[in-house]
Amino acid sequence: MPKTLRLLLGDQLNAQHTWFRQVNPEVCYVLMETKTECTYVKHHIQKIIAFFLAMRAFAEALQQQGHQVIYLRLDDPNNLHNFEQNLDHIIATHSFERFEYLFPDEYRLDVSLRQYAQQLSLPYGAYDTEHFLTTRGQLAQMFRGKKTYLQERFYRQIRTEHQILMDTDGKTPLTGQWNYDVDNRNRYDGKVPIPPTPRLRESIAPIQEAIQQMEIPTLGSVDASQWIWYTTRQDALAALQYFVAHCLPYFGTYQDAMHADEPFLFHSRLSFALNVKLISPLEVVKAAIEAWQANPERIGFAQIEGFVRQIIGWREYMRGVYWAQMPDYEQLNFFGHQRELPQWYWNGQTQMRCLQQAIDQSLKWSYAHHIHRLMITGNFALLAGIHPDQVDAWYLGIYIDAIQWVEITNTRGMSQFADGGIVGSKPYASTANYIHKMSNYCKHCAYEKDKRVGEKACPFNSLYWAFYEQHRDKLARNSRNALVYKNLDKLSETEKAAVLAQAEHYLANLDRL
Repeated sequence: MPKTLRLLLGDQLNAQHTWFRQVNPEVCYVLMETKTECTYVKHHIQKIIAFFLAMRAFAEALQQQGHQVIYLRLDDPNNLHNFEQNLDHIIATHSFERFEYLFPDEYRLDVSLRQYAQQLSLPYGAYDTEHFLTTRGQLAQMFRGKKTYLQERFYRQIRTEHQILMDTDGKTPLTGQWNYDVDNRNRYDGKVPIPPTPRLRESIAPIQEAIQQMEIPTLGSVDASQWIWYTTRQDALAALQYFVAHCLPYFGTYQDAMHADEPFLFHSRLSFALNVKLISPLEVVKAAIEAWQANPERIGFAQIEGFVRQIIGWREYMRGVYWAQMPDYEQLNFFGHQRELPQWYWNGQTQMRCLQQAIDQSLKWSYAHHIHRLMITGNFALLAGIHPDQVDAWYLGIYIDAIQWVEITNTRGMSQFADGGIVGSKPYASTANYIHKMSNYCKHCAYEKDKRVGEKACPFNSLYWAFYEQHRDKLARNSRNALVYKNLDKLSETEKAAVLAQAEHYLANLDRL
């Protein structure tokens, strides 16, 4: 009989972990689908299905390797739908003598599991997930005593530590240039064909039925014939190879582009597989670099650097910020924003075409890439003064890759600037001009992108100037906002009054936009 019970959470599906290198008859693993994890926010139905598909496949793979596994499905009559209660029951029933778990990536679970383990009458241990390139506290240590964390410095250090895209001296970046972000801002013009999005055959009906049986509220929709998410390591590795072969040559160039007919463009859609640890950031980066090295004429350096920066720079950086700032981070509200999220965030029924497109595809696919999230849905929420708690809950629920450590730092931090500049040095806000520059959304919109005031003036325009006027005391001293305030102050008093009145009208009628 096994003596040690090891808990695996739904985002700890790392088959390369040292725990699984040898089959130990004295160890049993437990995975559980709990109602509490499905309902702490309202999740997209595809997100819940994907987690449970990945967990079930992982548990089955462990059993096939000879490991002992206890698996509690959502509709299992023995499931108490709470980690602690389930663990108590399992430990007592099977007379386990030791409990072990992997460090959770979410603060709330880290606290609750640590408290649970400490009150047990049997010995316990907690271990690293062996997934990330950095430790929890590495960023905090690097920027000790600093009020802000410079992402570029962090990115360079990680590249140097792991010798990724570095010259033979180990200190200088290949090509002599660290960052090619200026080359990665092109609008998609349709000249380069978009690779087809592979569909996967997954039996999702049993999980759908269990979700309905347990009366779990969900967002969005799901179509089994259109399933696109990789929920096994085998599928994720195949998707990685598909990406580097067909999408990577154009990834960097168009990574910020948006198009009404192309929700995925050249993005990998590997974020879910990465965040539940089916694949590791290092093997993703290595695969991309190997593809570039094999065909540097087809895959330009700006493409590979842009992708590497997303994986080892931004992703690791956001995790570092999370552990450096929690739990206070989830209470930050630098601007004191208090408004409710407009109802059309939940159904896409708005006349603003950019928001309608971004929300519709989020409801359909549980996905939108980083510029949709930052410069469309996030940009509007910032300009409209939506409470960060509401923005967090929406992002955490609707996106398949949203786990708090990566969601809240991108949302409350970068997108909403609610942290006052810990993540970003200035708010990421824009008028319709940026949206038009990077997409084709404005072409058939009910609003006019070039109008600030008047009937059918694009709401982004007046809300943008009103936002900066309202928060002048907080933002004007920042040199990165100097041009904004220079242009704002060029407006005559009559023009400014008209713009602010237009913004007030829109703010009073957010649900009707």
